[in-house]
Amino acid sequence: MKPLITLGTATIPNNGGELTLLRRENEFSIRLSGTRGELMNSRIYNSEQELSKLGCAHIKNKDNSAVLVGGLGMGYTLATALECVNEKSQVTVAELIPEVVEWNKGPLGECAGKPLADNRCQVKLGDIAELIKKQQPNFDAILLDVDNGPDGITKTDNDWLYSSSGLDALYKSLRPGGMLAVWSAHPDELFTKRLKKTRFSVTVRTVRARPGKGSRHTIFLAKKP
Repeated sequence: MKPLITLGTATIPNNGGELTLLRRENEFSIRLSGTRGELMNSRIYNSEQELSKLGCAHIKNKDNSAVLVGGLGMGYTLATALECVNEKSQVTVAELIPEVVEWNKGPLGECAGKPLADNRCQVKLGDIAELIKKQQPNFDAILLDVDNGPDGITKTDNDWLYSSSGLDALYKSLRPGGMLAVWSAHPDELFTKRLKKTRFSVTVRTVRARPGKGSRHTIFLAKKP
């Protein structure tokens, strides 16, 4: 087996650690300093795709729909969101780390089919919280693939998104009937309760990291009445 080659590194703001992008032939890996194993791998992305499919199912045939993706990662969530909406829709992806955007514009982008090149996609470089804090009902779906879910590991500032005040801002950022879909590495009953207290109608789904196998991940589906 050929060794992994380092393609780049990126510092996460506010002492969040360092990301390293590695490649072995057609396989890419992103690792976080201070943790064991991988944060992401280009061969394991089914649960990210399911996040978009479940979160955008209600707007598949809706014109002028607007989707917000929190976290670019390796582009799979964004790519599937673009597949799930029609040609008259727009998908905005908020990404905190500039290097992650550049990686997706380069060879890494080929993994998910170069979704950043889609003319329905726009990138907002910065913290998704800044978009959400405006509390304007601009989106039909918000897909959060940020950190490790409510139990984050890379950036403690993400905690606000999953707090009661953050969920209230997310609620107000959705149009009536809009869907908030949240990816998580684990189930979280307290988070489900917070969603319900925010007036969301909540469904929790378990999906696999790979089709029919691999780790089990959780998708929280929270619908605004």
